[in-house]
Formats: sequence, structure tokens, C-alpha cells
Amino acid sequence: MKLKRRFVVMAGLCALSACGTNSKFRSYRGPEVTRVIVNKGEREMYLLHHNKLLKRYKVDLGFAPAGHKQFEGDGRTPEGEYVIDRRNPNSSFHLSLGISYPNEADIAYAEAMGETPGGDIFIHGEPNALAVLSRDWTAGCISVKNREMEDVYAMVRDGTPITLTA
Repeated sequence: MKLKRRFVVMAGLCALSACGTNSKFRSYRGPEVTRVIVNKGEREMYLLHHNKLLKRYKVDLGFAPAGHKQFEGDGRTPEGEYVIDRRNPNSSFHLSLGISYPNEADIAYAEAMGETPGGDIFIHGEPNALAVLSRDWTAGCISVKNREMEDVYAMVRDGTPITLTA
């Protein structure tokens, strides 16, 4: 009986210790990510250390992926030069990294057209709530798989330049 009890206690301790290894927060000790490039046409995102490719990911984009984001609600993903400007560890989309859209030119264009440029553009994972996702399902963000987002979140620092191309 004592042997059985010890076995049950040991099994419980092993199960509890395994829970601690499933954190969404990863460590990264490799080369610094000096630029992120998103090629919208190829649906790919590249993490670079200067000219060296560190990682490549398939991505989903906004539900209207062609063209540069101009107005709130247009479903487009921005194009141009921005920076990673914030992190959200409690995102509704697993984890997320904010992109500095809109810039001054984006704001000026939208205002000249009598519109607002929108905002809250992120690189993020999949929705935390159950959802059926099709290709290019976001409202203008860049989405990767949750496990991939954990790596991106660990690797990319605030202030990292991001280039989004057609």
C-alpha cells in the first residue's frame, strides 16, 4: 500500500512539474533581430540579423490584403516602414507585438479624405476564443501560429524596424 501511495504522489509531482514547461513565454539567446520584413504577396515574414535570415514564417493578413491600409475598417494590412512599438502578453490573440501604424503620412492622408486611419495593427497569434479561420482573416494584422508567435515574441524587441511590402 505504501508503495502504491508513493507511486501516486510521485506521478502527481511529475505531472505538476510538466505544467511549468508549457509557458507561452520563451527565451531567446541568439543573434539580435535587427529587422522584420513582411512580404504580403508571398504571405511570409522574415526575421533578420542584418542581412542574415534567422527565421521565416507563413502569415495570414487582413481580410482585404491587396494594397496599403488607408482607413479604419478597410481590412488591409499596412505597407511601408514602421517599428515594433509595444507588446501585449495578454492579447486576445495569444501574444502580440504592436506596429507603429499609423505614421504621420498615414494620418494626413486619411484626414485629407475625411476618414480616420485606424490603428492597433499587430503581429499576433491565433484567437484565444474558438474560431474557424480562413486565409487572411484579420482586420489588418499579421498572424502566425501560436507556437511561432511565442518565438517571435521572444526574439523581436521593441524598437525593431519592420518593413511591410506588397
